Amino acid sequence: MDVSPDKSIMDLFHYLDAAAEAGTETANPLTSILTLVIPLALCGVFFYFFLYKPQKKQEKEATSMRDNLQVGDEITTIGGIIGKVVSIKDETMVIETTRDATKIRLLKSAVRSVDVKAEDAQ
Repeated sequence: MDVSPDKSIMDLFHYLDAAAEAGTETANPLTSILTLVIPLALCGVFFYFFLYKPQKKQEKEATSMRDNLQVGDEITTIGGIIGKVVSIKDETMVIETTRDATKIRLLKSAVRSVDVKAEDAQ
């Protein structure tokens, strides 16, 4: 069996060429785009349902609570002052904080919580 050097070199080149073609697949542009878009969309959905939506719900509840304040409600402010609502205007209110009838004028937005509703106190 006589193998010429030219034939063995050609066989080697054919083998290397076939191996290179098998290892490299042409990349589909749609697959490349989807590998970028799908994780970004999943991150957007995550942020919406776990961060944005609960925060908006909490803000809506706080606004509703502040809009439904009534004279006689006992409240706690963001600064920790506890008092009873004496009068309410558009964006402000006056609260009474001690038995000596110390009155403080506050913004409605300073109310953290309503501790006792006016109808519950009676």
